Amino acid sequence: MKPGTRLKSAVCDTEVMVIRSGAGTIECGGAPMAEAKPETIGAVDPAHATGSLMGKRYVDSAGTFELLCVKPGKGSLSVNGVALTVKEAKPLPASD
Repeated sequence: MKPGTRLKSAVCDTEVMVIRSGAGTIECGGAPMAEAKPETIGAVDPAHATGSLMGKRYVDSAGTFELLCVKPGKGSLSVNGVALTVKEAKPLPASD
């Protein structure tokens, strides 16, 4: 999957843009995400229902995956079942 690809959730309104990716399946709400919105929307897995926030970047612990949430939803983002975390902003350098 190349950077700039937009993925849509199969179980909620979440949409993300791929910033960086590796080998693995990007999921939302416990279901794999795809470039096209499915005809019927499934149910969010309760174990993956913490939600996603618009404008936040989500990363895995190794830094292999980075996703930008462009539309929020009820499902949480994961890769191969492992939850992604919100990327913390880098502090600006102090100016004297």
